[in-house]
Amino acid sequence: MSQNNIISVAIDLPLFRLFDYLPIKNTQTLPKLGCRILVPFGQHEKIAVVIALNQKSDIPRSKLRNILKIIDKKPLLNEVDLWLIQFTSDYYRHPIGEVVASALPSFLRKGKSLTPTLEQFFITNKGNGVDIKALYSKAKRQAELLNTIRESTEINSNALDEKLPTWRRQKKILLEKGWISSKLSEDHGLPNVEKINTKPGPNLNSEQRVAVESIINKKGFHTHLLDGVTSSGKTEVYLHIIQNIIKRKKQVLILVPEIGLTSQLVEHLINRIGIKPVLMHSSLTDSERLLSWRMSKNGSAPLVLGTRSAIFIPIKTPGLIVVDEEHDTSYKQQEGLRYSARDLAIIRGKYLNIPVILGSATPSLESLKRCDENFYQHLKLTSRAGNALPPFMRIVDLSVNKTKDGISEQLVLAIDKHIKNNGQVLIFLNRRGFAPTLICNHCGHITECSRCDSRITVSVVKKSLECHHCGSKRPISYKCDECGGECVPLGQGTERIEEILSKKFSKYTIKRIDSDSTRLKGTMDKALALATSGQSMILVGTQMLSKGHHFPRLTLVGVVNADQGLFSTDFRGSERLAQNIIQVAGRAGREKKQGEVIIQTEFPKHPFWNELFSGGYHQVARFSMAERKAAGWPPFSHIALIRADSHNREYTWKFLLNAKNIMVDSNIDDVRILGPTSAPMERKAGKYRGQLLIQSNRRSKLHQILQALYTNLEGLKFTRRVKWSIDVDPIELF
Repeated sequence: MSQNNIISVAIDLPLFRLFDYLPIKNTQTLPKLGCRILVPFGQHEKIAVVIALNQKSDIPRSKLRNILKIIDKKPLLNEVDLWLIQFTSDYYRHPIGEVVASALPSFLRKGKSLTPTLEQFFITNKGNGVDIKALYSKAKRQAELLNTIRESTEINSNALDEKLPTWRRQKKILLEKGWISSKLSEDHGLPNVEKINTKPGPNLNSEQRVAVESIINKKGFHTHLLDGVTSSGKTEVYLHIIQNIIKRKKQVLILVPEIGLTSQLVEHLINRIGIKPVLMHSSLTDSERLLSWRMSKNGSAPLVLGTRSAIFIPIKTPGLIVVDEEHDTSYKQQEGLRYSARDLAIIRGKYLNIPVILGSATPSLESLKRCDENFYQHLKLTSRAGNALPPFMRIVDLSVNKTKDGISEQLVLAIDKHIKNNGQVLIFLNRRGFAPTLICNHCGHITECSRCDSRITVSVVKKSLECHHCGSKRPISYKCDECGGECVPLGQGTERIEEILSKKFSKYTIKRIDSDSTRLKGTMDKALALATSGQSMILVGTQMLSKGHHFPRLTLVGVVNADQGLFSTDFRGSERLAQNIIQVAGRAGREKKQGEVIIQTEFPKHPFWNELFSGGYHQVARFSMAERKAAGWPPFSHIALIRADSHNREYTWKFLLNAKNIMVDSNIDDVRILGPTSAPMERKAGKYRGQLLIQSNRRSKLHQILQALYTNLEGLKFTRRVKWSIDVDPIELF
């Protein structure tokens, strides 16, 4: 009788295949699906994950090697997890070993144990006998740590991280002195939800009530689009439904597009539901990520809150998936495994037979179309919660009202007025740095990156010229590279706007919030705390501030350069511009005072502004939808991008031409192949980039031709000269 003793495993390699092995030598012990094993690979040893057990292999049995070690007795990944990994690999045309690696925390990829890493600390009898006051005069840090542990019956490392950021330096000393002891904590399963201190929120309005009841009363899988204007109370709807799910002893996965959105939502969840969610995002340490992963897997975390990578986290008792700000492009991974966390959330919810909520004030056109087709339930919140009024929006015509520093006189006067009325101001500019580039006063030469077809960005704070595309830096020089003349900054970035406002409003606290100013851990939370409290009277920021945040005192939003998206080469340009403006405008006037939004533009008569002001975001969406349908662009078709880059332009083009010929020869109907063509930014980081666009009205045909492409490309020698990728459902065309 044949046995399923061929062990097929995924290894973290850029290869679209599984690797077959035999059991450990002289044994018949088989690992379970989803377990990690150690295998020989060439002259090395690698960590692998068991994907399947088979009777046969394409490789002769005599040539198969034996596995070396079974690392896990119990599977790390269950049937659902493995299915999601396989689906992701198949749909996004990405090597399954790299998908598995994306789904596992770093420690697990390195073969470390899933044993909890959370330490519990206890005071010893010796520690209780220490004179704290005397110790404070000699060793303040030691005294602080000892006293903190003494005042708690027991305290863990996470709690100490919050109370005493420097405690780890003193821990070893206290342990050596015998004043404290420690042990690894054990989880105790899902908390007793009957004892969770849930608090009632404000009374729901009729639209919120309909939304809550519609979602709760539907059994099994459904996708619900919660389409609510800014400040309409979408979070309240989430909280009511989450309370219901947790009472059923089920877990909830909440996805947010950016780390900066976690702090306020965490506060809401703690205050209302009485549970601190487990976090999963890139700013966590490896130990923290492992602990979060483990708690979600064993069911001891009722709430999991994370960014896009959290879509792969295992969940023991899934009950609900929430995707907040579902339109946000941050849900699409742009490098490596190019997946959409929003789309995978829907796929995962369907497989688990649980509800999925997509929330946004500016839903994506893809989601709106699915509502029109009755695949999603469209739930609308049309008015702001409480008595809050929608902001008053007006345009400042920069073609008439000229400005040298990027801020019009009308905007300056409005800022002054709102501050004097004790209001807070947000100036929005989606471009960090001091200025987009330098220009020579003598010859007009514009300073560019030496490695990219892009202008260099001036950062006065860092005293450097930086390329935001390749990351290259060099010291600031105001000497022209061409003629030696004097260069001056051209245009505005957030740094420059901050400097200008600091001169005009020197009496007030101004806070810049962008990816440059919030790089260090904890700086974003501190900046948002100052903003929320109103201590920072003027905020200057990028789209990091445009969504999800609640600033009670904010009454004025100024959009400095609204024209960036008006003439975009991307077919999604108008949709994204409208989303940005509506989202940032929605930060204003969320409580008692009505907000005001001032938009500066050189093109006030552009049709886009009429659409936006006459019917809001959904009017822009309707016009954009009609244009897309006429042109055959998504969501009325399905597309994929074949990207290639090389230090040699010839190699890039040769690869793309060969790829096109392979697809043409496959003779698959209802598919258009456009290109090859150069990427909009052809040279990036010293490499020449090109692309092919594949388009089809049928998703099945698109994937059929992609399969034919990869099957015929794999193993060809010329492919080794280029770096290439397949991007299914791309959101950027460059």
